[in-house]
Amino acid sequence: MGAYLARRFLLMVLTLLGMSVLIFVMLRLVPGNIADILVDAAGIADAKEKAKIAHDLGLDRPIVEQYGQWIGGLAHGDLGYAYVSERPAIEEIAPRIPISAKLAGMAIFFAVLFGVPLGVLSAVRQNTKLDYFLRVVSLSGLSFPSFWLGLLVLMACVQLIGKIPIYDTDTHGFFNQVKMLILPAMTVGFRSSALIMRLTRSSMLEVLRQDYIRTARSKGASSMSVNYDHALRNALLPVVTVIGIEAAFLVGGLIVTETVFNIPGVARFLVEAILWRDYPIVQNLVMLIAFVVVTVNFLVDMAYMALDPRIKFAD
Repeated sequence: MGAYLARRFLLMVLTLLGMSVLIFVMLRLVPGNIADILVDAAGIADAKEKAKIAHDLGLDRPIVEQYGQWIGGLAHGDLGYAYVSERPAIEEIAPRIPISAKLAGMAIFFAVLFGVPLGVLSAVRQNTKLDYFLRVVSLSGLSFPSFWLGLLVLMACVQLIGKIPIYDTDTHGFFNQVKMLILPAMTVGFRSSALIMRLTRSSMLEVLRQDYIRTARSKGASSMSVNYDHALRNALLPVVTVIGIEAAFLVGGLIVTETVFNIPGVARFLVEAILWRDYPIVQNLVMLIAFVVVTVNFLVDMAYMALDPRIKFAD
């Protein structure tokens, strides 16, 4: 077990290092930088002024030197300074992390809360009217674009309560924050819930056809015991994988939802930083998302052992 954990941590470090090189190089391959944007926006045609801006921001130094400075600062907790606001990048990023984390956490909570039980119910009631209805709902969730569903929710709120639920940064208290984020979370979690529901259904149907399930029934086990104690636990392994993938995806995939509901989160800020070629912000946010993804994958592997004792990770 110890050797396996050491290998996994080493793989996580190598993955993050590879991501850092990839995002650093790709950002600089994109035509234009913030010096070009600022000069064009100001209507300045002076090449010396553009060169001065690039020099002040350190963009005229060799790319290897720029990368080394960024990684060195990152290792010491120094994320550099944002090009646009000229404030420390950590001060720009830190307030937005809890907002996106809460939104993603609530979305995946709703997805699991509705997706897994309804998927089990659909499998147990296979080919009934309830099963057909749940399958239509799940297909709808996979088919509706997030931005369109978000706009529908906003229009419904205007029609029913006469106002748009816009995020308020001055909201205090846990329940007030939950009330503020519940609609965006359910909107973005609808697709994840539909995906989890369909995967749970197909996985449960496969497990329910196994010999040991028929044996349990022949021994007089109740339907509740067969479905939840015997079948669901074995059917959850692929479902846990998808839940982990969706949780990682939601951290960086909230761009549309945060934009539609005017939520000042990480994903929306990342798009704005990309448009302005704000390299420190983009690099650090992408590294944050990459760290979340590799951490969630590691936690999924650990969950496998808890769900299935037959899985052993050799030293």
